[in-house]
Amino acid sequence: MTGRGTPSYTHGTGTTPLLGDTIGADLDRVVAAFPDREALVDVPSGRRWTYAEFDAAVDELARGLLGSGVAQGDRVGIWAVNCPEWVLTQYATARIGAILVTVDPAYRAHELEYVLGQSGTSVLIASLAHRTSDYRAMAEEVRGRCPALRAVHHIGHPSWDELLSRAALVTDDQIATRAAGLSCDDPINIQYTSGTTGFPKGATLSHHNILNNGYFVGETVGYTERDRVCLPVPFYHCFGMVMGNLGATSHGACVVIPAPSFDPEATLRAVQDERCTSLYGVPTMFIAELNLAGFASYDLGSLRTGIMAGSPCPVEVMKRVVREMNMAEVSICYGMTETSPVSTQTRRDDDLERRTGTVGRALPHIEVKVVDPATGVTLPRGEPGELCTRGYSVMLGYWNEPERTAEVVDAGGWMHTGDLAVIGEDGYARIVGRIKDMIIRGGENVYPREIEEFLYGHPKVADVQVVGVPDPKYGEEILACVIPRDPAAAPSLEEIVSYCRERLAHYKIPRRVEVVDAFPMTVSGKVRKIELRERFAARPPRG
Repeated sequence: MTGRGTPSYTHGTGTTPLLGDTIGADLDRVVAAFPDREALVDVPSGRRWTYAEFDAAVDELARGLLGSGVAQGDRVGIWAVNCPEWVLTQYATARIGAILVTVDPAYRAHELEYVLGQSGTSVLIASLAHRTSDYRAMAEEVRGRCPALRAVHHIGHPSWDELLSRAALVTDDQIATRAAGLSCDDPINIQYTSGTTGFPKGATLSHHNILNNGYFVGETVGYTERDRVCLPVPFYHCFGMVMGNLGATSHGACVVIPAPSFDPEATLRAVQDERCTSLYGVPTMFIAELNLAGFASYDLGSLRTGIMAGSPCPVEVMKRVVREMNMAEVSICYGMTETSPVSTQTRRDDDLERRTGTVGRALPHIEVKVVDPATGVTLPRGEPGELCTRGYSVMLGYWNEPERTAEVVDAGGWMHTGDLAVIGEDGYARIVGRIKDMIIRGGENVYPREIEEFLYGHPKVADVQVVGVPDPKYGEEILACVIPRDPAAAPSLEEIVSYCRERLAHYKIPRRVEVVDAFPMTVSGKVRKIELRERFAARPPRG
């Protein structure tokens, strides 16, 4: 790198060592320290657990699973909306060394069949129904086609009670013996990534991966046993179960469930009534909360922090969250399922520019670098390239797919994220797009994120996504998909072009605008840009 400037490599340092415990042992530590503090609150049902009560409920379910013949390393699926039983299952499986297979609650029968079959899941715990999803009917439909699946237990159904009744068959010595035989490096979770093409891949994570990642995310926002964390994000994803649940319980904090699935009104009410100190969400969730009729009537004065992650965080939205939701210490996290998930995070004492314009710097014990996607050579700071990360957080691999694992984890142990990033001289990272989302217009590389950030400042724009669509002259042309603040006064193409003309290079200015009511989303809050591209690729342009 001689003569080319400082390399785009950095690593997180800190005085706090990594945790060497299993998830069960860490929970034992926290229960002993804070037995009478609240651990879990379910607002919809009004149920509450102190840490001592939570520990007892986890123990009962762990015994029930053990009494049902669940062995160490067996896969136990959880296919449910957010509820206390989801959290109990997470910790109960960890306590006995079963591998929790987290299934997207939006999955339909054919997707469920693939995940259960690919993972070899033997026991499935599922909701009964939610909105248009009849989980019981879909589970019955696929049961005969999944040879490893021997039992299904539905939450709120006699089959759940039957599972718990088996706890009586297990002695203290049996549960202690199982716990004593576990290693923190054992696989404990399979998370199926929500790919836009092909079948999802099962990122396999260990106790060490996710316990430490949750712990250091919580350390970075300053959690103590006095914090109360409102989690409207889905538990099936790392955002909910790692950054949320494990981030809270590893510090003796309380998890607050506002609703089974995201509801902006229920979220704000839970923050107000439960005096939450922290709130999580993807940008679209915060946008929905800020734009809710009557938003100003909620008392959010208890909030001090929170996490915005899952997809790029618009600067203007972040500023409103800080100003109008009292989240002065709100943090941006960046990562992916395969890295447990967080690699970089902004700090509590960062100025507003860093907390709105970057995704922070490497967490303790994690390395990050930016490389040339074609050659793998580390680039100088300030140059965009592919972000790679290495450390305790990198997954064990994709479940039973060594070839797909080798495509993303190189011989040096670096996880190749597929994200385009720039690392500044201060070590802070900016995400400028996905390699596959980058638009190449007439030979110019265009990063949609830059244009989106700019358009968030337009007074008529509530939300925006920029994608490339085929163009006979330039190869690709720039399309801005806009959700207007007022549907009756949507911005025209002329207004968008005029707004951009003085501030953006000519080749970055959108040549098409489409007004939409909503974006196609994954449950984890990522916009499915491929759907937007496909939807509008063949449609004649209109202003």
